[in-house]
Amino acid sequence: MNKIGVISLGCAKNLVDTEIMLGLLDNAGYKITNSYHNAEIVIINTCGFIQEAKEESIEAILEAIKFKESGKVKKIIVTGCLSQRYRKELEKEFPEVDIFLGVNEYIYIKDAIEKNKIPWSKKLFLPDHTYPRLLTTSPIWAYLKISEGCSHQCSFCTIPLIRGPYRSRSIDSIFEEAINLASRGIKEINIISQDTTYYGKDLGLKDGLVKLLQKLINIKNIKWIRILYCLPEEITDSFLEILREEKICSYLDIPFQHSDKKIINMMKRKFYGKKALELIEKIRKKIPDITIRTSLIVGFPGEGENEFRDLKQFCKIAQFDRLGVFSYSREEGTEAFSLGDPVPSRIKEKRKKEIMELQAAISYKKNKAMIGRRVEVLVEGKLKENQEFLIGRLKSQAPEVDGVVFVENNKNYNFNSIINIEICDAYTYDLKGRIIN
Repeated sequence: MNKIGVISLGCAKNLVDTEIMLGLLDNAGYKITNSYHNAEIVIINTCGFIQEAKEESIEAILEAIKFKESGKVKKIIVTGCLSQRYRKELEKEFPEVDIFLGVNEYIYIKDAIEKNKIPWSKKLFLPDHTYPRLLTTSPIWAYLKISEGCSHQCSFCTIPLIRGPYRSRSIDSIFEEAINLASRGIKEINIISQDTTYYGKDLGLKDGLVKLLQKLINIKNIKWIRILYCLPEEITDSFLEILREEKICSYLDIPFQHSDKKIINMMKRKFYGKKALELIEKIRKKIPDITIRTSLIVGFPGEGENEFRDLKQFCKIAQFDRLGVFSYSREEGTEAFSLGDPVPSRIKEKRKKEIMELQAAISYKKNKAMIGRRVEVLVEGKLKENQEFLIGRLKSQAPEVDGVVFVENNKNYNFNSIINIEICDAYTYDLKGRIIN
């Protein structure tokens, strides 16, 4: 049986697609590795969201082609968003790639390996609990994708072009998958979607996400439930109320993108600075221990010094717990493409650096305030550089995007567990703690 090297690029939602492909291949008896070395077949699940991601995907394809030209790799299969978006161009540019699969065909990965061609599907695909998943994240936590696509029309975003309109899975299907994850030892599930708070609207459900969470919190072995990617206009009082449940992490990832009213309108978003600050105040009043993460875009067409100054002031007032910044990427097919890309790259990078420096100071201050607090930490392993420390996360730290906690392992605790610690030191984004009884 051929050994398959699988490379997964892009977001957590794309990673779940990769895990389904891996599950299908594992069931078929294939041996799997996460590199090109010693692999006879290479599968690259690409991202095509913004220019930087597209370049990373192209580099991965070129590297695979080098291995094929050397005779080490026999077949290359490219899947995912880049393939969905630019299939014809990629087929012409990279004839060395054997098969391109889009976001609706990856479930035919076994046939793609064993046959020369898979028909391009016009039917939008929505996975459910019946598809196998080979988890790649951790023995203790996993992502749980509850929908596919997006029905919002943000002027800068390519997701509706690539993935199609929003399609919710059924509550029963999501619940069955969560039960399965719990039976495999998963203690934390991270609920993901292009807009998690939109869940169920296409099914005619009122408060669909609330109804889903009410069911998920009854799964005994699931200890933490985290909700990621919440658009501000979808955050309701009933949703904030269920966030008070013990199992649900007091954590919200709300991508505000910008604060200036003119820029927000051009982005076709709904929450400019004043409205966003009012929502943040409301959330913190309702849930005092809430952790709020946001993502911002700098360099959008029309962002001058005044608009950027407004964004910096917004960050100072909001005092976000977590924050990420992206430089605007002009993408063909989006409404904003016609606006051009007037802000130079060096200005975008300068503004990005300024926001992150501002956030670093905010983050360090908030982390310092944690010293002396006793909290739960989900332990994932040992620090590679120093085996005397465990490494884990608090409920306020999402996997892969936030900081971590370094835990003094003076009692030789096993990892893949949830333990109690006391925070004893703080860094810009990370924390240090000691185990308590």
